[in-house]
Amino acid sequence: MARIAVIGAGMGAMAAAARLAVAGHRVTVYERSESYGGSVGRYAREGFAFDTGPTLLHLPAVYRDLFVKTGKEPLERCVEMAQVDPASRHLFADGTAVSLPNASRAGVVAALDGALGSGAGAAWGAFLDRAREAWDRSRRPLLEEPLRPDWQVLGRDPYPALRRRRLLRPARQADTVAGIGALELADPRLAALLDGYALSYGLDPAHAPAAAALLPYMEETFGSWYVSGGMRALARAVYERCLARKVEFVLGAEVVRVVEKDGRAAGVELADGTVAEADRVVLGARPWAGLVPGQELWPKGGVAPLPRPGQGVVPGRFLVLLSLRGARPADAAHRTLVHPADGAAERAAVFGGRLAERPTVTVVRPDDPSTRPDDAHEAVTLTATVAPHGAVDWTDPAVRERYADVLIDTAAAAVPGIRERLLHAEVRTPAETAAETGAEGGGVPAPALAGADGRYLHAANLTGLPGLYAAGGWSHPGGGLAHAGMSGALVAGLIVEGDGFRGSR
Repeated sequence: MARIAVIGAGMGAMAAAARLAVAGHRVTVYERSESYGGSVGRYAREGFAFDTGPTLLHLPAVYRDLFVKTGKEPLERCVEMAQVDPASRHLFADGTAVSLPNASRAGVVAALDGALGSGAGAAWGAFLDRAREAWDRSRRPLLEEPLRPDWQVLGRDPYPALRRRRLLRPARQADTVAGIGALELADPRLAALLDGYALSYGLDPAHAPAAAALLPYMEETFGSWYVSGGMRALARAVYERCLARKVEFVLGAEVVRVVEKDGRAAGVELADGTVAEADRVVLGARPWAGLVPGQELWPKGGVAPLPRPGQGVVPGRFLVLLSLRGARPADAAHRTLVHPADGAAERAAVFGGRLAERPTVTVVRPDDPSTRPDDAHEAVTLTATVAPHGAVDWTDPAVRERYADVLIDTAAAAVPGIRERLLHAEVRTPAETAAETGAEGGGVPAPALAGADGRYLHAANLTGLPGLYAAGGWSHPGGGLAHAGMSGALVAGLIVEGDGFRGSR
């Protein structure tokens, strides 16, 4: 039995902790804040409650596997989950709208043909067929294995882009998300739909490799799931599973460095000077300068957690949590995206460290009694991807208020009469994310992607210091609830089975 110190109580870190405890190790989690869950938070006021992180779960099999492997009680006995239908509704700048059914390829094709015109569904369906091929090519090395020593193989884009022949000029093919929209989808509304998927994960469509097609494929194939009580209920279930497996949590304990002894990780030092010895250390947070003094954690030639190309910043999220009078309509979609007329201007602003005047706004309206004081009220969350704190001063009250008004005005297209119904608006920005999670600028990590010469990969789970491992959204295979859970499984496998572990088969 080894003593294992885990830095951070995010979802990936807790997933690793539960698995390691079941394997017989003595696990202690050190969390700088006073609670668990990382970015999976909850805000409550006067009977209203809101998710402040992810609002839907994709690839629920990741957490089903976690609960099966860590005890006899399956996930569905710990939380109540249901697929939302439609999976999403989209409002475009030209006034057209489409609702996409959950996990139904035929339904999506029919809906797009009906809303956007004949042929739109076939174009999107053909795109998803190519995305499936990219999924099949990259799924295992990208998601189910620790980052390989020969990670360069993931530098090749697995998306089989169409070649467009041109008279007297070389053929063209898409190598970015925006390129797919321009060369393969043709209809600007389909391009906006695809851009919206990338942007929601914090990816710049103009630079993200075509392999980002895996993201809409994943959502539309495996479905979008809502957890009753919000995603915080899922975080609580994972936390309670850890406690049941005798994982110890030390909250309000900030780790300032990893202790090295004889060339190995030997414990952690806390801000108060306390040193906790350990045989292994799991880093479940974004690496920071001085984590291991004088140690290169990802040696030259490896993959380090650096900002992705084409974006000098890692974007964050701007949320407006709305308490509304009046009942939620029975036919309201759980999630609606309001797309701007000029997506390129939005991308240039967000990834250039500025405010986008016309952002893509996601409107979330859960049909969940736990989110509201009674059925005569409704809780609505508005979200936009924005430049992080620092590039924009998100502590400036005038900036916060003005941008909240932009989101509310945009959301009126999805929630008629929203201002007349408004009781209270709570604003949360990357400044709050930075303060609560310690992530620089409040940036939110995106999932890892193949292609672009490996520049969209994340830090390897094995570090350059023996005995120190990396889990969570800032390490392989990247951000998002499902990916974080996968990282926990990979790190647990490396510790239990040794550094040669190549994933479950």
